[in-house]
Amino acid sequence: MGAVLELLRPEFPEITISKIRFLETEGLICPERSPSGYRRFSEHDCERLRFVLTAQRDRYLPLKVIKEQLDAIDRGEQPGSNTRLLSSVKSWVAPATDFSATGGRISRDTLIERTGVDSAFILELQRGGLLTPGPGGYFDEDAAALVEAAAALADYGLETRHLRAFKVSADREAGLVGQIANPIAKGKGTGSGEGAEELIREIAALSVTLHTQLVKAAVRDVLD
Repeated sequence: MGAVLELLRPEFPEITISKIRFLETEGLICPERSPSGYRRFSEHDCERLRFVLTAQRDRYLPLKVIKEQLDAIDRGEQPGSNTRLLSSVKSWVAPATDFSATGGRISRDTLIERTGVDSAFILELQRGGLLTPGPGGYFDEDAAALVEAAAALADYGLETRHLRAFKVSADREAGLVGQIANPIAKGKGTGSGEGAEELIREIAALSVTLHTQLVKAAVRDVLD
């Protein structure tokens, strides 16, 4: 397993032994075992692991969706062609702008340049509590997607003060997700932290889908 970590860490710095064990427990990877019980990772196992980690990092997919894609590949099908849940989350999981070359850390100037907004708009989002920089004042891909979405809504006349309603709703949903995930995160079992992370990811995907459908239904009622 140490060799696998050494192979993948340049591309996935956050990978840990417990993460790999958790993914094995969830059935995403199935390395062979030696007679003494040691895991033997083949090149195929490493590629599957890379597929999982890339799907999580770049597309924010829940493990359930990733496993369905892997199962489809194993059957010789196109990944995602028969994945029910994928269709419900594909509209929000992929960042609108590719920042992979920056390692996921985006400066304020780069954020402005890539999203096409001005400094005043960024400051307005921050003052409204909609945008928060991370350590060192850097942003990430999610922040970039948020800025682009906010800018697009602004083109339709929705000001930052209007977007506060979305923030309030998101905070409430996050609180509900936390109530479910916290008991798992505090558990003492192996992979409890990773389990909470994946649970949060999947519930978030479903909550966004539910929110989208509710808004669509409400808009239809307004237009009727």
